[in-house]
Amino acid sequence: MNFTANEKEPVYLQIVKYVKQQIVIGNLNPGDVIPSRREMAVKIKVNPNTVQKAYKEMEDMGIINTARSYQSTITSDEKIIKKVRHDLIDESLKDFIENMKAINVEKEELVQIINDRY
Repeated sequence: MNFTANEKEPVYLQIVKYVKQQIVIGNLNPGDVIPSRREMAVKIKVNPNTVQKAYKEMEDMGIINTARSYQSTITSDEKIIKKVRHDLIDESLKDFIENMKAINVEKEELVQIINDRY
């Protein structure tokens, strides 16, 4: 697990984003068991309450399922997984576009650069 926290946003949101990214790139698959809250806290060196908050957030989003007395698993709901992918793309694209606008890159120039480099 290669999680590294930054100081730009709350750690629990970074954990949520990290898990989403792992789902989208295929490192976590539907039905996979994820570490317990305590195990995750130890692995990424954060307070267990922070991990608890992240897991609660992911449960509310439907990304993970937790049955009483069992470890949490990644959802098998393809609609949720597709939404996670769409949301990550949308978030990254929004940030990218804002950055390009901030340095006055015109849309046409940006499209050409993407076509040339992608």
